[in-house]
Amino acid sequence: MPINKELIEKRQEIKKHNPDFVRPESWRYVRLQTNWRKPKGIDHHQRKQKSRGRPGLVKVGYGGPRDAKGLHPSGFTDNLVFNMSDLEKLDPKKDGVRFGHSVGTKKRKEIVAKAVEKKFKIFNARVSVIGS
Repeated sequence: MPINKELIEKRQEIKKHNPDFVRPESWRYVRLQTNWRKPKGIDHHQRKQKSRGRPGLVKVGYGGPRDAKGLHPSGFTDNLVFNMSDLEKLDPKKDGVRFGHSVGTKKRKEIVAKAVEKKFKIFNARVSVIGS
C-alpha cells in the first residue's frame, strides 16, 4: 500500500483542473518546443491577455497542495543519496532513495545492499543486488 495516498490523489485532482501550459505560438511553429516559456515581450498577446481563447499564464495559484510537494508518485519523499552517511539520515518508512549521477558502480552496489537491508524504496538502482 502506498504511503501518503490521499496527498497524491489530491495533487492529481488539482492537476486535472489546471490548463496545459504550453509555450506561446508552439502550436504555430514546428521549431518551438511545447515546454513552457514565459512571454516577456512588451506587446505579447498572451502576456497582456488581450484576446479571448488564449491559454493562461503560469501563476502561483495553480500549484498543488503544499504537503504533497517533493513527493514521488509512489508517495515517498525523493532524496538524493551520494554516500552511506546520507542514507543513515533517512527513514525507510517515509523516505525514498535516488542515487546521485556521480555515484559510481562500486559505491552504488554498497549503498544498494545497505538500502535493501534497511528496506528503503529505491528509485534508480541500476545495479543488481544479487550480483554483489
